[in-house]
Amino acid sequence: MSKLLNPKVLMAIKELSLSAKMTIDGFMSGINKSTIKGGGLEFSQYRSYQPGDDLRSLDWKMFARSDRYYIRESEVETNIGVRILIDASASMNHSDGDFTKIDYAKYLGASLAYLANLQGDAIGLYVFKNSGIFSMTPKQDFQHLARLFYQLENINPEGEFTKPIHDKELFAGTQKRELLIFVTDLYQTNDEITQLLDTLNTLRHEVVVFHVVSRNELDLDFKGYTTFEDLETGETIQIDQAKARTEYKAKFTSYLEETRMKMLDRRIFYRTISTDEPLEQALRDFLKQRSKLRI
Repeated sequence: MSKLLNPKVLMAIKELSLSAKMTIDGFMSGINKSTIKGGGLEFSQYRSYQPGDDLRSLDWKMFARSDRYYIRESEVETNIGVRILIDASASMNHSDGDFTKIDYAKYLGASLAYLANLQGDAIGLYVFKNSGIFSMTPKQDFQHLARLFYQLENINPEGEFTKPIHDKELFAGTQKRELLIFVTDLYQTNDEITQLLDTLNTLRHEVVVFHVVSRNELDLDFKGYTTFEDLETGETIQIDQAKARTEYKAKFTSYLEETRMKMLDRRIFYRTISTDEPLEQALRDFLKQRSKLRI
């Protein structure tokens, strides 16, 4: 596996556009070329050759096996709108080592935007921060992608997650279904994130949720700390990690499973991703979900 797919190396690259390009290029080079045709084409079926058909579409391997001429037919995928939603509430400032959840979200968002642009899809960015939502309407051009990278670079999390406001109007979009990719730590106080997801579901969009967690959060391994502060409310609590770890991990595992089931009930594609996990797997999950989407 390329070192470029390691988040710690990616975090050292200052320009998101370069990081995303290297991540995607490295990832794409490892994919079997028969599964990605480029230009929005996906192999569909064979049919018998007929006079006037483009000879470049002849499948010579099929000819060698059957001694008959076959044409490879391809179907054109409909380009779609891809909206990348980023949770920029204060809890995304949680760190494990040298980088935070929001760092990971930025690089994941940049890589997914680059990939969507590569596939010819229109891309948009929506940042949920404190009392408002920053939005960039989906477009398909490189200048728009560059502006999106700039906005990602300048996200500074603060406050609580945005309260439900005009979500339905904001994400209604066109009459066509869209792909909404939500990168979040799912930290909420009054089900505001759940309400957002329910609203998106009523619009019949395809929704993907990447649930960002940190390794120290999963293992309750905060060396040297006994007092913990809620980054959004400022409340503090004292914990004996050694004594609490077993019960904590059992409850956290139960919470993740409960969350997964809630997403499944809503027909939402859900993926827990740790900040020490290479981006490659997240990209594979995205492509798998993208291949299922038919407008």
